[in-house]
Amino acid sequence: MTNKRELSPEDQQKVDQFLQRGVNSVTRKPFKPLKLLAILLLMVTGLSVFSLLLAKAAGL
Repeated sequence: MTNKRELSPEDQQKVDQFLQRGVNSVTRKPFKPLKLLAILLLMVTGLSVFSLLLAKAAGL
């Protein structure tokens, strides 16, 4: 008795059809690292300005 795991032709056909449907595939926009860097810089700058204003308002 062999311990090979093979699909029957019908099951293999179902698997192939499922993989070709592309149900879970999502088209994504290309990654733009400069846009991410700009957003991060804006966030850090904004939070820094906010913390300085808050410290000034607290009298520190």
